[in-house]
Amino acid sequence: MATYASDNPLKHHGAPLAVRSALLQALVSGLANPRLILDQALSSPRAIESLRSAQRRWPGAQLVFVLGSDLVDQLPRWYDAAGILAACRLAVVPRQGWPLRAEQLERLLQLGANLEVLPLEIPAAASSQIREQPDPALIPDELLPVLRKHNLYGLAGTATGGPAAARPLR
Repeated sequence: MATYASDNPLKHHGAPLAVRSALLQALVSGLANPRLILDQALSSPRAIESLRSAQRRWPGAQLVFVLGSDLVDQLPRWYDAAGILAACRLAVVPRQGWPLRAEQLERLLQLGANLEVLPLEIPAAASSQIREQPDPALIPDELLPVLRKHNLYGLAGTATGGPAAARPLR
């Protein structure tokens, strides 16, 4: 399994791609799953280009593109949306605050999606919400050193608060 950070041209990103990649690497490392890697070489602002890179790297593999329910309405507007859906199986992860509606899923199916809704749920806390009201309790422990290093979410120099904030910087 491979993951990567990318720049979605339809989304405002609160941190540069390199920093978001470092945050994702911290999460991947924290999971300690030898089957999961961060492969930033797959990254492109266009999902179809990322999928083509993955097809070249793993010829014949069935690719799965994982998308949060907060982006389901965007996908039909992405560059070559039909090509994206033809190149992979689409796995949608429900996100609290962004319920999936039948018409959203139907639209993806009409575009050719081989669709699966995963039995998971992403917490509602989005990075934009945490930037507005920093709360280390909402942030995975693995991310705190990177966030502090880059002074993101107002966490630079925090040494008090909860158990996560009291940890020494790595």
